Amino acid sequence: MPPALPTLPLTDPAFVQNPYSLLEKLRDTTPIFYDAAIKQTVFLRYDDISGILRDKRFGRTLTHLYSRDELGWPPPDPAQAHFDAFNGNHMLDSEGAKHTRLRSLVGKAFTPRRVETLQPRIEAMLEEYLAQLGPRFDVVADYAEPLPVRVIAELLGVPEAERGLLRPWSAAIVKLYEPSYSADQQAEAEHAVVEFSALIRRLAVQRRAEPKDDLITALVQVEDGGQKLSESELTDTCILLLNAGHEASVNGLSAGVLALLRQPEKWAELVEAAQSENSLPIFRTAVEELLRFDTPLPMFERYVLEDLEWNGTPLKMGDQVALIYASGNRDPRRFEKPDELRLTRDPNPHLTFGLGKHYCLGAPLARLELALSLRALVRHAPKLRLTDATAAPEYVGGFVIRGLSRLDVCI
Repeated sequence: MPPALPTLPLTDPAFVQNPYSLLEKLRDTTPIFYDAAIKQTVFLRYDDISGILRDKRFGRTLTHLYSRDELGWPPPDPAQAHFDAFNGNHMLDSEGAKHTRLRSLVGKAFTPRRVETLQPRIEAMLEEYLAQLGPRFDVVADYAEPLPVRVIAELLGVPEAERGLLRPWSAAIVKLYEPSYSADQQAEAEHAVVEFSALIRRLAVQRRAEPKDDLITALVQVEDGGQKLSESELTDTCILLLNAGHEASVNGLSAGVLALLRQPEKWAELVEAAQSENSLPIFRTAVEELLRFDTPLPMFERYVLEDLEWNGTPLKMGDQVALIYASGNRDPRRFEKPDELRLTRDPNPHLTFGLGKHYCLGAPLARLELALSLRALVRHAPKLRLTDATAAPEYVGGFVIRGLSRLDVCI
């Protein structure tokens, strides 16, 4: 292993608020190191991260190759049996033939064309939310949070009366992706998986009997070479779509607005651009830069599938590596002046949605939501500003899923 260093302070509020100065220092001095606290080898440079994401010797799991006994893993924790079953069933944490089959099936139902047809509906939702905003509001709770959950709910076909459950369920589930969590958080996540699964199973039964124009119907009906999704695969795919479908959008939009309001001249650029009816491409480009500049999901993990050496660092089968997207997205070896917010940066090959076979299937939807949401907000509140520009932002949870707890602004 590479030499051990002081650990990344993943739960330290000061680091979560501003990880970039420490990441820059480590990226320059020790871009690969073993973190004893999380028991992972950490990679900080763009080329290493992008290379590992594309390399078949790394994967999201090991259990497609080895049993838990062969790996020396402890027995599964019965306190999170349903959560573990969910994680083992969806395509994000699958490898090999299973991943290929799941991605093919889900991709046939969740298509970019289906996403693009949502634009008029998303714009109507945004107008509704903007009309409810007062002269002072919280960007996170009042604007960024409601849209992605509602879009996913409509896309799936979840009835209106049950949509209020989705955000709390998702918030509970994703807490178990942090390096540490409490027994109460574990219990809440387990309960959320059980309840969400029951809802999707009930809706799937209804769609088999009475198909509708929604994603659950498409997932029930999708077939590829005689292969179909099992009931548990369909259920867990829907849970994944909600979790992945709103975290990047909520955190990306709120962090993006914060970055723009801290540099008013950048906000002014978008105010001017928004006057044009054909401004959406400008906002799409700006969103790519905002996702690079302040990465909403800063860290992902991979398992080492065989003994190997990477850039002079020996890695053993079964090791875990931590890929710090937030660092790779600020690497000056790949991006010119990466600490500058350049809204017209193009090309912009950021890591935010991953690379390789696990590239985020929901990226087209997140990009569309973010571009439309930002443009609508800029048009509605061209003089938007932070209520207290001197206040340090507060974040929910830790570094792995890094999101603002609130962002108070005034028009």
